Amino acid sequence: MKKTVLVVDDEKDLRDLLDYNLSQAGFRVQTAMDGATAVASVRREKPDLVLLDVMMPELSGTEVLKILRSDPGARDIPVILLTARGEEIDRLLGFELGADDYVTKPFNVRELILRVRAILKRGVPRRLHETDQAAEVLRAGPIEVDLGQYRVRVSGQALELTITEFKLLSDLVRAAGRVRSRDKLLSEVWSYDAEVMSRTVDTHIRRLREKLGPAAGWLTTVRGVGYRIHDPEEGER
Repeated sequence: MKKTVLVVDDEKDLRDLLDYNLSQAGFRVQTAMDGATAVASVRREKPDLVLLDVMMPELSGTEVLKILRSDPGARDIPVILLTARGEEIDRLLGFELGADDYVTKPFNVRELILRVRAILKRGVPRRLHETDQAAEVLRAGPIEVDLGQYRVRVSGQALELTITEFKLLSDLVRAAGRVRSRDKLLSEVWSYDAEVMSRTVDTHIRRLREKLGPAAGWLTTVRGVGYRIHDPEEGER
C-alpha cells in the first residue's frame, strides 16, 4: 500500500514539482496551499508524513506544527519542515517544536525523497494492531517504555512523546548503562547515513529531559561521546 505524503506550501510551482516527483517515487500525494487547509487535511486524512513550508501567510508552518503536536490524533505523524531560512537557530526552533527533519530551500528533490523514505522507514506504527512487536516493556528505574502499546510512563505517569522522542528514549533505555554516541543515535534513530548536525541529537535530548521531569537525572551526558540511561545514585563509572 502506498504511503501518503501531504505537501504544504503556498507556492504552486513547488507543490506541483513535489507532487510529480513524489508520485513518480511511488507515494500517494496530497497538497495544501495554506496552514488551515493543512491542519484540516491532516485531521481528516491522517497522512503518513507531512512536508511543511515554514514561511506561509496567516498560519505559518511553525504554528501548524504546534497544532499538530498538541493534537492526540496527529502528534505521531512525522513532519519535515521546508524553509528558505537556513540559520541554525531556525533549525533548532523547528526541532524544539517537534519537527522530525528540516530541509533548507533550494533543495535537491532526490535528497528530500531519500529523507522522506528514511523517516517513514523508522516510523512507529500509528495503529496498535499494525505493530508486529511483542508486548515488550523496557524499564530503567522509574522509566517504563511499552513497545507494544507505544507508551512511556515515568513513575506511573504517562508521557506524550513524538515518534522521534519515543524511538530515541527506547534506544537509550534498551542500552541502559551503556553509552550511545551521537553518531550511533543519528544512525539508529534518524536512519541517516549522511552527516547530520549533532545538535539535532542534543536538542531532542534536551526536550526529553524536560518531559522526563523528576526522572531527567537518569539521562546523563558523557562529555565528548554521547548519552546514556544511568542510575544517578550509582555515580559515574
